[in-house]
Amino acid sequence: MPRPGLISIVDDDQPFRESMRKLVALLGYAVEAFPSAASFLTSPLLAKTECLVTDVNMPDMTGPELHAFLTNAGCKIPTILVTAYPDEVVRTRALASGVICYLCKPVDDDQLERCLRSAIGSEGTPEEHS
Repeated sequence: MPRPGLISIVDDDQPFRESMRKLVALLGYAVEAFPSAASFLTSPLLAKTECLVTDVNMPDMTGPELHAFLTNAGCKIPTILVTAYPDEVVRTRALASGVICYLCKPVDDDQLERCLRSAIGSEGTPEEHS
């Protein structure tokens, strides 16, 4: 039985985006993947998204910028940031701005699952990973 909520993945790296899409689906969630922040923002699925998993470093609009844009627009989607280039300053700012988790690539399956459960409210407090 699928878990509630749509998980949207935004990452410009096609192989990573596809592997994340498959992993989230295997965890039992409905999932859609987008190659850019712009494609996500113009999608009709934006309104149905209960958790956003996005890359930190993307052209045009970064993951932290996407999270800030959504928050400023009054669209408070729980957000998980993933990055291949961890940066403590970016992590600290992101978590202070309300990002649920900050995960490093390659993403640990168990950490991702805990973050997803926290994000959609089926588990206690959010976890802050680096």
